[in-house]
Amino acid sequence: MRLESISVSESIGAILIHNIIGADGRKVFSKGHLVSAQDVEKLRALGMPSVYAAMLDAGDVREDDAAARLARAVAGDGIDRSKPSGGRVNLYATNTGFLRVGSQKLKRLNELRGVTLATIPSYSSVAPKKMIATLKTIGLALPEKILREAEQIGAVVSVAPVARQNAAIILTGSASGKARVQELFLPPIRARIEAAGARVVVEDFVAEDEAEIAQAIERAVTRAGVQLIVLAGETSIMDADDITPRGIERAGGEIELYGAPVEPGNLLLLAYRGDTPIIGAPGCIKSRETNVVDLILPRLLIGERVARADVIALAEGGLL
Repeated sequence: MRLESISVSESIGAILIHNIIGADGRKVFSKGHLVSAQDVEKLRALGMPSVYAAMLDAGDVREDDAAARLARAVAGDGIDRSKPSGGRVNLYATNTGFLRVGSQKLKRLNELRGVTLATIPSYSSVAPKKMIATLKTIGLALPEKILREAEQIGAVVSVAPVARQNAAIILTGSASGKARVQELFLPPIRARIEAAGARVVVEDFVAEDEAEIAQAIERAVTRAGVQLIVLAGETSIMDADDITPRGIERAGGEIELYGAPVEPGNLLLLAYRGDTPIIGAPGCIKSRETNVVDLILPRLLIGERVARADVIALAEGGLL
């Protein structure tokens, strides 16, 4: 694309770079306007011998056509697109779930000259018609080569529905403290799970005992078919060899991580029994304020296997 001052008589097919204002101060032509044969006389009537405009080179694609192609390329499952205007296309969720952003793909896309895509944070909760991203081309046209590079990157954003829909809450503590523990922990944990689009199908209370914890996990998985378990207790897990981790292992679980670089939530435990994640929740779970569980729960619910490295990566920004 070339920018130059062009004689009005030769401006047909050129793209105006600036707005053109009439004698009354009103806009006659907007920037980005494609000059037609009918426009030439209007421009002459304005006393303009020339206009500052862009001439497309072979292979250049105008901004709206380029934006439409880019939007088709970056939008994955559960994403709808607005019509392009001024090189911009907004992206919207079509269903309830959580936004997935391919971080490396997003970086590669934005490194391309003339291409910008901004999103809401990955794993944000979304509903139909919620705007999740905006794409904007920079300049009045993009080279075909750039568009093809972008299209090869593939889908960058998608909406993932809740895959693990049935959850269990298992609380531990003394018989004398049962009512208090249930009062403090059940409502906020249940609210988190339900707000994320899953449902609590098991609520259990057992003694702080390795065998009883193992049996409660076994009941939840084999009898109720739960796909996610949240464990919390009268006392937070204080060591990787504490009673609750031993109970998880006795039930066939494997500890993925104990201790997270996130505050509130340093005493997080994450384990798996087969494909079923088990969250050993820190004491801050009884508050509705954002904590480490809120950062990993969406990922677990959409079916991801959150690993130790994923939790460690939360350290930047982990002071909540």
